Amino acid sequence: MTDRSEGRPALPVGVGTGIGSMPGESARDAAAVVNGELDLAHLVELPGRGLGADMIGRMAAILVDLPMDTGTWGYRLAPRGSRLMRRAADLLREDLDMVEELWETAGFVGSGRPFKIQVAGPFTMAASVELAGGHKVLRDRGAVRDLVDSGAEGLRNHADEVSRRLGAQVVVQIDEPLVGDVIDGRIKPLTRFDVIEPVAVTEVAEALGAMIEQVGRPAILHNCGRTRWDLVRRLPGVALSADLTAPTATDLDEIGALIDRGDVLVAGVVPTTGDRRVHADAVATGLATLTDRIGLNRKVLRDNVIVTPTCGLAGASAQWATTALKISAKAGQLLAGDPTAL
Repeated sequence: MTDRSEGRPALPVGVGTGIGSMPGESARDAAAVVNGELDLAHLVELPGRGLGADMIGRMAAILVDLPMDTGTWGYRLAPRGSRLMRRAADLLREDLDMVEELWETAGFVGSGRPFKIQVAGPFTMAASVELAGGHKVLRDRGAVRDLVDSGAEGLRNHADEVSRRLGAQVVVQIDEPLVGDVIDGRIKPLTRFDVIEPVAVTEVAEALGAMIEQVGRPAILHNCGRTRWDLVRRLPGVALSADLTAPTATDLDEIGALIDRGDVLVAGVVPTTGDRRVHADAVATGLATLTDRIGLNRKVLRDNVIVTPTCGLAGASAQWATTALKISAKAGQLLAGDPTAL
């Protein structure tokens, strides 16, 4: 696959960030924590607020000319706008207003400071959202293409708005927790008589690559669970966000290849639930040990690594969510210093 990364700004490295979701329902409280603790802050997601506030609802508010409503099991494509869409748009606007207010107070507006936004990727959307008849969007390849195109335009518009409001260097994160099931044909159909065919990894990579190219921002692919290296290899120039608490031998080899080609590893190493044994020094040292196992020069910790919790923090206590972000930020600062001394 062609490397589409040329011309996009580089990702900030030697920093910590969050995956996206936070506990609670207060946009102000969550934004204050994220923007107060992180050098690479992000737009919070608060799924505790209900439909319209979770990952799928956030993307529903961003899509262009592709309205949704509630369906049998969650979300469904709709012929026109709905109360759900208005709610999702209102929540997104509230979250953006909170960030803009905090940045103005802190004097960050116009500084070019990096800021991350997250959206559900088109294949996770297609595997989650229903068509009018109750079938998954994934069953209709034309509807999948519509999701890809609408998502690309909506994400570009969203990134541009954040950039205008904050004067920030916007980083985009595409969350694809279901992409492995899509590629392997494991998405459950409406009935056992339906067939949802697998989507070839080359097709997935081409769609995601085109979407990222259209948005034109530094990009991260967040892939929960078992990392799909067959997909990652086909997306040069795109950072990988993955849980690294128990990497396999294959993971280590693939991480080495990812970094050797100059790409960024967004290392999920801070637990999402409270653990008093976890602190920034141990996190940074653990990453140094990981690079030693792979056989990489430790300077890659400064040049090619971002530190995060292992996944979103929506299920964490408010106290641990704050602590986890503090640990991620401090560990990132340690990597940005002298990683050979760890």
